Amino acid sequence: MLFVFILVVFTGTFFYAYITGGDSRTLSMFAGDGVAVLEIEGAIDDSQTVLAELKRFKDMPWVKAVVVRIDSPGGAVAPTQEIFEEILRYKKKNPFVASMRGKATSGGYYIAAACDKIMANPGTLTGSIGVIMQIANVEELMKKIGVRGVNIKSGPNKDIGSPFQPLSPEGREILQSLVDNVHSQFVAAVAKGRSMNEAQVRKLADGRIYSGAQAQQLGLIDQFGTLQDAIDLAAKRAGIEAEPAVYYSRPEQERWWERMFMGIFGRRLPGPERGGWLRYEWSPMLLQ
Repeated sequence: MLFVFILVVFTGTFFYAYITGGDSRTLSMFAGDGVAVLEIEGAIDDSQTVLAELKRFKDMPWVKAVVVRIDSPGGAVAPTQEIFEEILRYKKKNPFVASMRGKATSGGYYIAAACDKIMANPGTLTGSIGVIMQIANVEELMKKIGVRGVNIKSGPNKDIGSPFQPLSPEGREILQSLVDNVHSQFVAAVAKGRSMNEAQVRKLADGRIYSGAQAQQLGLIDQFGTLQDAIDLAAKRAGIEAEPAVYYSRPEQERWWERMFMGIFGRRLPGPERGGWLRYEWSPMLLQ
């Protein structure tokens, strides 16, 4: 009879955790201390998913450290900055270790710089500390097909970047000033995250990419290692002596029993279907 009672309570508890999306107060009775792995893949055009997962990890008392697993060429400016700032706030409580996969360039490196330690492979592509604004001009093409664009505007600079007219010297100066300002924000963020002098970072921040081996020599990463190495380092920094439990972020369509017993679900970052002109991004090359 006692066994049946315990079984009913146990089943009911996990069922409640399931229907509430993995309630941390419920599941904390069963989970062990461990490390959460936050995966950031593809272009960074929205911060909502990552911020939601970081909040979920914060609400889980058994998560003692976080590994940010990055495979991204970068993306839009504001979402990248939001993730960077949230990691800075969260790491006051728990250690963060960045683990770079194939590439963590531009905005991907920006996010990594917020972590306490950065690990990569010798062949990881990283760096690309810079800002790009790309504007297309189709004026000559439109002339050939007999189409003319007309802008009705409230001020002389409201149509900066219009594809139907050349960029004026004044417009170029305005946009260059904008890019330079955001680039300075990037340099300052890296200097803050890496405890480096801004002048030192600026010398490295001409937009070029580095291999993991080059980045280590320049002080942009700390050491080489795999994802497992990053998990072990995060656990050590959190003071976890036993083998740490590992809690991965999950796609929403995960199997129901994984959701019930792990209590963690989420979405991967969306692809580059959104975003603006101004970006921290690098187009990846292929090594063949």
